[in-house]
Parts: sequence; structure tokens; C-alpha cells
Amino acid sequence: MNSQLILDNAIVRDEWITVESPTITTEVRKQAGKVVMFKLTGEDTLSEEQIMATALPKNGKILLPAKVYLQHKDVLKERLKNKEIGIWIDTHEEIGSFISEINDINQFPLIGVRVGKFADGRIFSIGTQLRIKFQYKNDLRAFGDVLRDQLFFLKRTGFNSYLIREDRDPNDALLALKDFSSPYQGAADEPYPAWKKFDRNQRERD
Repeated sequence: MNSQLILDNAIVRDEWITVESPTITTEVRKQAGKVVMFKLTGEDTLSEEQIMATALPKNGKILLPAKVYLQHKDVLKERLKNKEIGIWIDTHEEIGSFISEINDINQFPLIGVRVGKFADGRIFSIGTQLRIKFQYKNDLRAFGDVLRDQLFFLKRTGFNSYLIREDRDPNDALLALKDFSSPYQGAADEPYPAWKKFDRNQRERD
């Protein structure tokens, strides 16, 4: 299968069309003697002009920027009922600001988080918030600059879907999900730490 999508420990065909808004010039700043491009947590991702210029495919399952969905949610009601609408955010966006405008995030069969740069670790806290704080139950996808070495830890923070870059081997990435057999700490994928699981299993046997 020629696919870059890993879902629940298997390489599968991607049924979703990821929609992106027209780009604008990214702000350039200086940091530690380097010229870098980045956004701070809470900065706006899309302008009103970008949102309105975003083209929405008329058919199929579409994964939309969250702000685009909120702008067009009235006309997308039927498609949402048919499980054809998912939303995605960038790692610098505040997930809580979107949740406050959505009655039930579990109405979305898919939520994506895009990694702009591999060094950005905010995706891990976003995954944990969605799974634990906001109780999201459905497909949680990481995409963008997603690296093999991150996959096991993305799984631990609640992600179950990973869209691997075109220049990476999805079969090798699949192996990364089994890099560690018994994590010691509890996390979104398994709330009990290793020592507590052992004690509980021992009590059940006794």
C-alpha cells in the first residue's frame, strides 16, 4: 500500500483531504543570534482574508483549519452529521480557545495537530489536553514535520494517527511505536504507572 498514514498500528489509506489556507509572509525574528521563523503560543494563525479565501472541497472527508470550520460551521452542519468534517490546529494555537466555541468536540471524527518544526514539543501537551482535559475520544492525528523518534511519545500523549512526511519510510516509522515495551510512567494512553499496574495485577491474581 502506497500510503504515509499510520492509524492504530497499521499503514492505511488516507480517506481525508487536508485543507490548508492560502499562505502569507511568515514573521521573521532574531533569536540566539539566528534568524528564525516561528509563532508564539496564542498568536493568530489565519487572517480573516485567508479564512474567507480557503477553498472547501464539495465532496469527501475534509480536515479543515479550526478557524475555517468555525467561520463556515453553519453551512457544514450536514457534512458534520455525516462524519465528513474534521478540524486541525497548529502547535502554537491555544486549543482552549476553539473548545470554548464548540459544543462537543467528539462530534468530529478526526482532530489533527500540525507540527511546523520538529523541535516544537508543544504537540505533546496538546495531545494530553485533548485526551485527558477535554475527553476527546476519536481519531487524533499528528502531521507535518513528524519524526520517527517522536512517534512513541506521541502515542503516549494520546495520538493514534500519524501522517508521515513523504520523504520518510512509514514502515520504519511503524516500528517506532514499539520502541519501548513497558513505559514506567502513566500517560494518556495508559493512566497507570508500571508499579501500580503490577500491584493491581498481583492483587487480582491473589
